[in-house]
Formats: sequence, structure tokens, C-alpha cells
Amino acid sequence: MAVTETINWQHPKILQLAYELSQGRDHPEAIAKACFEWVREQIFHNSDYKMNPVTCAASEVLEYKTGYCYAKSHLLAALLRANSIPAGFCYQRLSVFDNGSPYCLHGFNGVYLPQHGWYRIDPRGNKAGVRDYSALKRRSLL
Repeated sequence: MAVTETINWQHPKILQLAYELSQGRDHPEAIAKACFEWVREQIFHNSDYKMNPVTCAASEVLEYKTGYCYAKSHLLAALLRANSIPAGFCYQRLSVFDNGSPYCLHGFNGVYLPQHGWYRIDPRGNKAGVRDYSALKRRSLL
């Protein structure tokens, strides 16, 4: 699984967290769930919490505990890849006011789970009204 400047999953702090999240879990689904929930709950969405700086690289997201949707997906991909779980990215055009233009681009993840194939997960969460819409929760894997 590729290491990039943005998905720097071999960063020591990412490797350490990935290891901690995998402990006591012996199936990819359980490890993916632990990584997903950690990012969803521990990394705060920049605009929801009025936080700075704007992060991009997975290690920056982990260091500052904040990121926009795409940045949260970078960290989740890094944690999954560090646990040998294939992960990539998905993007969706969303209406800013739920009634057409203007639009924004929303980033989330695709993860390969042996029992299910490629699966979409959205770690944005951790805000009232958002947490309950995670893809994994809707599909009853979590």
C-alpha cells in the first residue's frame, strides 16, 4: 500500500496508534471499526468546532486533532493501511443549503473488507445530527 506525502501511514505516531487500535482485534472488520470510530470521535471537523490549522497530511490531522472531511479521510486511510487494510477515497458533490447550488465536495473513504468487498465509510461525524449517518452504522457492520 502506497505511502504518500498526504497518506504518510509509516509516520511513527500513526504506526503507534494503528497498533494500539488493532490490539485484541483479530478480524479486519473489527480493526476497521476501531479505526473508523477513533477518527470519527477523536478528530474534530474544522468548521463544526471552529478549529485551526487547516490540516491535510494524515500526520498533521493526528497531531492537531482537527481536519475537514477530506483530512479526516486521509488519517483514516493511513490507519487502515498501517493495519494492512486496503483503503482509498470517495468524493461526493453536496448541496451547501440542500436545495441545489452552491455545491461543495465531500470526502470520505472506501475500505476493502474481505467479507464485504469495497465498502464506503464516512468518518466525518462527532457532531449532533451527523454521527448517526455513518455508512458503517447504517449497514449494521458496527
